[in-house]
Amino acid sequence: MEKVRMLSTLGLMGAMRSLSAAFEAATGIHVDADFAPTLALLKRLRAGEAADLVILTREGLDEVIGEGQVIADSAADLARSYVGLAVRTGAPHPDIGNEAALREALLAARSVAYSRLGASGVYFAQLIVRMGIAAEINAKATIVEQGFTAERLVSGEADVAVQQISELKQVEGIEVIGPVLYELQTPAVFSAGRMANAKQAEAADRLLRYLASPEVVPVLRQSGLEP
Repeated sequence: MEKVRMLSTLGLMGAMRSLSAAFEAATGIHVDADFAPTLALLKRLRAGEAADLVILTREGLDEVIGEGQVIADSAADLARSYVGLAVRTGAPHPDIGNEAALREALLAARSVAYSRLGASGVYFAQLIVRMGIAAEINAKATIVEQGFTAERLVSGEADVAVQQISELKQVEGIEVIGPVLYELQTPAVFSAGRMANAKQAEAADRLLRYLASPEVVPVLRQSGLEP
């Protein structure tokens, strides 16, 4: 079976599971996918790891296009993702409907789990500085090096998790409270591009066209992303 090797940011992991299966059923091309935060993937690409197709944040993709690793004309924006908060299933949902309420909810949490490497973690670290509560939150934060912050809710290490909503939704046993106020955040844009040295260029182009098509929108929405 023909294979296409894809490196994708964690934010699309939920959607890509079903989209890869649908693509394989329609084309007979198997998607060999590996998921990690954008910063980790950039490091691997710069170390020479081979792939046919990459999905990164738009900023990350622009960097590798600039380095000549990804073909500029192939770049396509696939989805937007907002950062949200989650609690363990059955736990009360704090009010996060305005900035004062969000501040209070974060300060009241026993521990807030957020990611070190992901776009959401970088954003959240800046947000708590801007809100003037960085010292208090970081004194009790559960920092996740890689992977899903919501897993720390299930293990009981934290009682609020912060990450892209699409990433929160991939963990069983949690409930998404909602997004951080839209006016306090700029959505992450996830974009795909074909590697300049792709071994399976044609298959990569087919997968790219499929992922950028309107038919995948319902799957993206269901996984917590906006087209």
